[in-house]
Amino acid sequence: MNEPARRIIVDIELENANDRMRAQDGDRRDDDVRRATIPAAADTDVMMLVLPEDVVDRLGVRQTGSIDAEYADGRREELPVAGPVTVRIGGRSAVADCVVMPQGSEARIGYIVTRQMDVVPDYANQTLGPRPESPDRPMMRL
Repeated sequence: MNEPARRIIVDIELENANDRMRAQDGDRRDDDVRRATIPAAADTDVMMLVLPEDVVDRLGVRQTGSIDAEYADGRREELPVAGPVTVRIGGRSAVADCVVMPQGSEARIGYIVTRQMDVVPDYANQTLGPRPESPDRPMMRL
């Protein structure tokens, strides 16, 4: 019997969270909110949202700092962090900063975003969806 794939790629909708707030305040038209829809790998071994530089530029979010990143092969590198970005998967959303990788890098949905959205991988169906215990809205342990 074939094992289900252990990698899930989903389309994520991204928005510049500051643009959205300005639109809600009436200071920006909804059509002027910078957004993108891109494929991303669900990767709960990664802590944060990871986006390629060209997507970050398209969204117009600013660098907020930097982090020291460690790769699976042991290499370390300082990488910029930018945000805030609103991430939507299905009917769930989260606002997060992102690690900025070079153009052409794979976008990845990390642990923080999946926890904020309260979604889990379904490898058999290649989706990220709500936990069965919280089908209607995210549930957080406090």
